[in-house]
Amino acid sequence: MQHSPEQDTVATAVAALLPRAREELAELVAFRSVADPAQYPVEECHAAADWIAAALGAEGFDEVALLDTPDGTRSVYGHLPGPQGAPTVLLYAHYDVQPPLDEERWISPPFELTERDGRWYGRGAADCKGGVLMHLLALRALRSTGGVPVGVKVIVEGSEEQGTGGLERYAEEHPELLAADVIVIGDTGNVRVGQPTVTASLRGMAALRVRVESLAGNLHSGAFGGAAPDALAALIRMLASLHAEDGSTTIDGLAGDGTWQGTDYAEERFRADAKVLDGVGLMGSGSVADRLWARPSVTVLGIDCPPVVGATPAVQAGARALLGLRVPPGVPAREAGDLLAAHLTARAPWGVRVETELVGTGEGFLADTASPAYEAMESALRDAYDGTRMAVVGQGGSIPLTSTLAGLYPQTEILLIGLSEPEARIHAVNESVSPEELRRLAVAEALFLRRCATAGRG
Repeated sequence: MQHSPEQDTVATAVAALLPRAREELAELVAFRSVADPAQYPVEECHAAADWIAAALGAEGFDEVALLDTPDGTRSVYGHLPGPQGAPTVLLYAHYDVQPPLDEERWISPPFELTERDGRWYGRGAADCKGGVLMHLLALRALRSTGGVPVGVKVIVEGSEEQGTGGLERYAEEHPELLAADVIVIGDTGNVRVGQPTVTASLRGMAALRVRVESLAGNLHSGAFGGAAPDALAALIRMLASLHAEDGSTTIDGLAGDGTWQGTDYAEERFRADAKVLDGVGLMGSGSVADRLWARPSVTVLGIDCPPVVGATPAVQAGARALLGLRVPPGVPAREAGDLLAAHLTARAPWGVRVETELVGTGEGFLADTASPAYEAMESALRDAYDGTRMAVVGQGGSIPLTSTLAGLYPQTEILLIGLSEPEARIHAVNESVSPEELRRLAVAEALFLRRCATAGRG
């Protein structure tokens, strides 16, 4: 494909900046910025926030601030004014990361960026510290090739993975802070390496803890088993009621028949992306896209019960589980969480006592893909990816801030792109990022910002 002089200039600048970006991503990945003081010191998150604030300051942002949000975490804000009359674009990412899980299962240390087989491995490399570097690369490329043609605001969240809502509440309390003409959320990804993608739909989420109690204390299973009510067995029966025989999610009062109207997701591709074992079927009915992006799903995230190693022959007096519920955009997350709690309580056998606690929610999002910003992004991605047309997909995950911003700024166009393609294995061991995807997406974002400036003045 023949490239325009504009694209060649930007692509050359990004390529020259990529080695520096790799060094900086290594520095950022080294911070163990899990936003949970029970797992890692809060100073790790503070250090990551300080690093980002310093990076924005070095890029000429005349306003940089560390925001102490209501959940006790910090977000980083920066503002770079644009030329007179230019639109303002808000760029989002987050620096907090998921815990590394079992560090022994990582091929290389999770907080040490390691290059292997053409990819860079480390916790947060794709989700979403790589997104921070994507924004920085785009801005640096523009600065080195004529200047940044729009006003830019940057917000880098400190607790996205925890779902504790700190930045959402801060934004609601300071509605002018993040106001912009266009918002780019850099926290999703391509459907596969080399296929440029925007995410037009996000499912909402609700996290629910459920506790079951049946006895004053554990009992010997030989002396009492068969008559004494087993709390763990009760919890298992309750959890089993959340799925039909084919695996479809079944929660009383929650519809599960939505359909997806965007780019399809072939079952063979999904099986490969998800690494489903041979002979194992998929859950649910309808197309894969329907199941992932237009219908609810519930997942048992964890159960407190005796481990197999060290277990004793006892009837369990209590058991607890954490559930993650995802719902299509338009379904209020808190209402869905309440339906889940009511469903479980109604299915409790033997009169066991049930306590539920809704510990986190986030609303879904549905974009207007016919907007001018989507047209500009489509052309920018097509140029950066040598003519490959943009896919429009949903995402089963949730980015709670997105719906908050959509509510605060209903006239603002919101786009979601990012580095978390299937090979990235985000939230799992051996997370990685493709430097080629980082390069192309930085080029696309820089071209997009230039085209936003042209549209804003036209």
